[in-house]
Amino acid sequence: MFSSVDTIWVLVGAALVFFMQAGFAMVEAGFTRAKNAGNIVMKNLMDFCIGTPVFWLLGFGLMFGAGNGLIGWLDPLVRADYSFLNLSFPLPAYLIFQTVFCATAATIVSGAMAERTKFSSYCVYSLIISAVIYPVSGHWIWGGGWLAQLGFHDFAGSTAVHMVGGVAALIGAKILGPRLGKYDKDGKPRAILGHSLTLGALGVFILWFCWFGFNGCSTVSMTGDDVLTSAGNIFVTTNLAAAVATVTTMIITWVRYKRPDVSMTLNGTLAGLVAITAGCDMVSPFGAAVIGIIAGFVVVFGIEFIDQKLKIDDPVGAIGVHGLCGCAGTLLTGLFALDSGVLYGGGFRFFGIQVLGVVSVIAWVAVTMIVVFTVIKKTMGLRVSKEEETLGLDIMEHGLASSYADFMPAGSIPNVLGAGGIVPPVSPAAAVPVVRPMGSGAKEAAENGTKITKLVIVFKQSRFEAFKAAMNEIGVTGMTVTQVLGCGMQKGANEFYRGVPVEMTLLPKIKVEIVVCKVPVEAVVAAAKSALYTGHFGDGKIFIYDIENVVKVRTGEEGYDALQDEE
Repeated sequence: MFSSVDTIWVLVGAALVFFMQAGFAMVEAGFTRAKNAGNIVMKNLMDFCIGTPVFWLLGFGLMFGAGNGLIGWLDPLVRADYSFLNLSFPLPAYLIFQTVFCATAATIVSGAMAERTKFSSYCVYSLIISAVIYPVSGHWIWGGGWLAQLGFHDFAGSTAVHMVGGVAALIGAKILGPRLGKYDKDGKPRAILGHSLTLGALGVFILWFCWFGFNGCSTVSMTGDDVLTSAGNIFVTTNLAAAVATVTTMIITWVRYKRPDVSMTLNGTLAGLVAITAGCDMVSPFGAAVIGIIAGFVVVFGIEFIDQKLKIDDPVGAIGVHGLCGCAGTLLTGLFALDSGVLYGGGFRFFGIQVLGVVSVIAWVAVTMIVVFTVIKKTMGLRVSKEEETLGLDIMEHGLASSYADFMPAGSIPNVLGAGGIVPPVSPAAAVPVVRPMGSGAKEAAENGTKITKLVIVFKQSRFEAFKAAMNEIGVTGMTVTQVLGCGMQKGANEFYRGVPVEMTLLPKIKVEIVVCKVPVEAVVAAAKSALYTGHFGDGKIFIYDIENVVKVRTGEEGYDALQDEE
């Protein structure tokens, strides 16, 4: 008899872990540039959609087939013998639960190889890791393989899932090479900022929420007092490690960079979650807190080491978060496990087995991924061209001008439809009758030598309302306003992004263009200075240009008259 409670628990866990794909997609899209956001989302989608049939067809049989070999090719749920698993729920529920874990391992690589990988090549990689690489090491750990028989412990996948993905990400990013402009001629890293930390934060919160299913539902049962107690403890240790790692990372970056780094702190949350995943069922809350502290240090200094010393470009920190913290969390389980950990009198045998398991999985994934990525590189090519990378993978790989609806690419002009849906062609002379009147104001301006002057004023967004009121007070009613990014000689505020100094910080600014003739230029300058001055860097600048002529399109008026309001 199957347990309905256990079945529901496993299926809820599968749904939560599946939703982690959304979290990964948001983190990776937010930490990379907007011109590649669509490509990132597509890769995360394909990781799951390619991995699902491949894992069902081959991977699940390799991972849990218990000596059945490739017998599961045609229908792995019928032809293979999985009785050794002793499941208290139907086998299909276990298949979908393990499928979403496989997809998680595959999708980790996406962020590390972002912004310069061929989409077709990435799909081939994703297929191979889901079909063979993840299932083989997964069999060693969870499928009754040699590591499981030795007593290796990885409750929910610090090694089996996250370190596998992290090592694959390391190999892929190394073979692929850094993004254009990431390192200068001397090898010094340059910061390439992600386009939306808001999306990144949303992704982290989604992942944190789903991690309760990732770890908690890995009990694959909710029957019996011991299991219920364990599930509660797993929720506590998972949440505690994540929170402590986040605070630790924030403090470290605050000390090192003089400001708490947002993106690195978000990585710190994931670092704590990854690290606690191996031993969340074996450690106490105190042990979980210590693991979280260590994970905070590992992720900060690990990402810096990978980026600045190894010169491996990982846009989202996937190698540090999943590879290094997955490794660290598995080893720390050997120290902090209540039953057999070194610090609780268990000796070094269990810790030695944890070390052996980590080293073995690293070797397996590293060797196989070197072969896979090298073959892909030599055959179909792994990296896009420089032109494609510069223009962005959204447009070059997917024909997508932008992932954002309010973006209008160059040359894309909205079609304004007339009667019947078609604007009839007209000549410019008919559309805009050219009339050259010489009004009294124009005559007076010509006699007095009055100039037409354009002022371009760039200043802080916070001063716009005060500026607008000042212009209205002196009679300037026409202006063009644009939101821009820029900085002056100070190159913006001193800033670090993921431990790398930002060479130039582009700050949000307002650019206003005003053309005056009747209103004296001196009056505009004086009013602008009065409204914008704070005495601090970044108050803005005023640029003044002479204008040769102005033509009002509708009436054909020129010069002084073209700038006047109608009576």
